[in-house]
Amino acid sequence: MLYYLFELLNDMNLPGAGMFQYISFRSSLAIITSLFISMVFGKKIIRLLQKKQIGEVVRDLGLEGQMQKKGTPTMGGIIIILSIIIPVLLFARLDNTYVILMLITTIWLGLIGFLDDYIKVFKKDKKGLAGKFKILGQIGLGLIVGVTLYLSNDVVIRERAEDVKINGNIEVVDNIQGELEEEEEYQVIDVKSTKTTIPFFKNNEADYAGIFEFLGKERAQKWGWILFIIVVIFIITAVSNGANMTDGLDGLATGSSAIMGATLGILAYVSGHMIYADYLNIMFIPHTGELVIFAAAFIGATIGFLWYNSYPAQVFMGDTGSLSLGGIIAVYAIIIHKEMLIPLLCGVFLMENLSVMMQVAYFKYTKKRNGEGRRIFLMAPLHHHFQMKGMPEAKIVIRFWIVGIVLA
Repeated sequence: MLYYLFELLNDMNLPGAGMFQYISFRSSLAIITSLFISMVFGKKIIRLLQKKQIGEVVRDLGLEGQMQKKGTPTMGGIIIILSIIIPVLLFARLDNTYVILMLITTIWLGLIGFLDDYIKVFKKDKKGLAGKFKILGQIGLGLIVGVTLYLSNDVVIRERAEDVKINGNIEVVDNIQGELEEEEEYQVIDVKSTKTTIPFFKNNEADYAGIFEFLGKERAQKWGWILFIIVVIFIITAVSNGANMTDGLDGLATGSSAIMGATLGILAYVSGHMIYADYLNIMFIPHTGELVIFAAAFIGATIGFLWYNSYPAQVFMGDTGSLSLGGIIAVYAIIIHKEMLIPLLCGVFLMENLSVMMQVAYFKYTKKRNGEGRRIFLMAPLHHHFQMKGMPEAKIVIRFWIVGIVLA
């Protein structure tokens, strides 16, 4: 909202008002504001949660120090959500489709997580919201994101004219001076595309529509978008659930999410900058620069929350926070066409998810075959396996952070 105020002031030639045009300046304000909200107002929210006796219900799994966490305030994800939304509303351009999608994602999954926590705490039902309703909510968000990216005219990638077969439906939108050694001019065009990025290859672009080339160009594009929407739904569901499973130790999900958010913020910045994108040989996506402001708010919110969530935690984020964090990371990666990086970037979430799937599958298989179920890990998710081996909680968390940094 302040962007438009300062744009008006800049038109009136007010000294300094032009600073708001710079993404770096607004991102700095966003991270400072989110840190302030999460650390200062976060403390007041924690006190309110304690006053309302909104405490964690702990199942006795036989883990060391586990029962000491009983009664610790939960639903602290509210702090993260407010610390993201307020700076974004203040400093980002609210007419940007990508920013709107990120705000919808944050609120949508935050409400699903809040409902789950509410049922656990106030209805005294340890199971919380039924899994099928969580999945339906995640599928609904995936449809909103996928269909919006398909229908919005603002969602395009920009390519050099010589790299694209120009027809009547594609308009030359710019004629720029290339930052090449020869300083040659070249035309660029905005293209509605289902292309994505394949990491670690020089020719690093692949097209969902390319799978259906045998159907002809028009049908291939339609089926490419259908496949893309299915992939969006799968990624949002997988990553948000992965973040939810990771949130089992103090600071684990929060710190891991901050690392992922910082990485995606850098990728969004270079993807939205024509010169850097051309130099680094990555896809240039117009208007994604505004997402850097969202990433800055995300980083500030998670680091500020980590002040209270680090071991020993004064507050837990609950599903209100974990589902939101996972969904934000998933949608952010999809928007900047870096969803193929998720298995690597979100490797900590993936390991946690896979450990549960492997444990359950192997237990069922051995029970069917031998009449007695066996386990691969001492306990799943994976962080509990290391707890059962006697490793201190803080050490497990820091080592998982290190793995996350290496993967990033």
